[in-house]
Amino acid sequence: MSELTLTVMRLGFLAVLWLFVIVAVQVIRSDLFGTRVTQRGSRREAGRQQQQAAAARQAPPQQRQQPAGGRRGRNAPTKLVVTEGTLTGTTVALQGQTITLGRAHDSTIVLDDDYASSRHARIYPDRDGQWIVEDLGSTNGTYLDRSRLTTPTPIALGAPIRIGKTVIELRK
Repeated sequence: MSELTLTVMRLGFLAVLWLFVIVAVQVIRSDLFGTRVTQRGSRREAGRQQQQAAAARQAPPQQRQQPAGGRRGRNAPTKLVVTEGTLTGTTVALQGQTITLGRAHDSTIVLDDDYASSRHARIYPDRDGQWIVEDLGSTNGTYLDRSRLTTPTPIALGAPIRIGKTVIELRK
């Protein structure tokens, strides 16, 4: 082998080695400091939600959106409330959409919790208007009333859903 080939191979190996070191440092940094949590309750977003609610109230009854499955009982939950953890007091209105929970920035509720996975769990309505919680293969698990979830499970009104140090409940 020529001297030039050996030098190019050494430089290539050195570049791959440095790339590995940089990636390892980034992973360690994200584990130590976590992800940046952004505020989701901005004034602009709150104003938009108020406008949507006002438009829904003014619409004729035929044009109003029906909840999932077209039915809504008297004891149907209307909001998701964080009762324990760093986001205590946070409330999300249940409007028939899927709610994702985790550390990822695109989650509906971004959890700044060491025991939460990036895509930890989701809560969604079924066709009968019942809300279902599903663990998305998290490392530390999702608990509903002290029992670890292994399959999608219906949520009773007021039943605590625990993800790490965060506890969430469905309420009227």
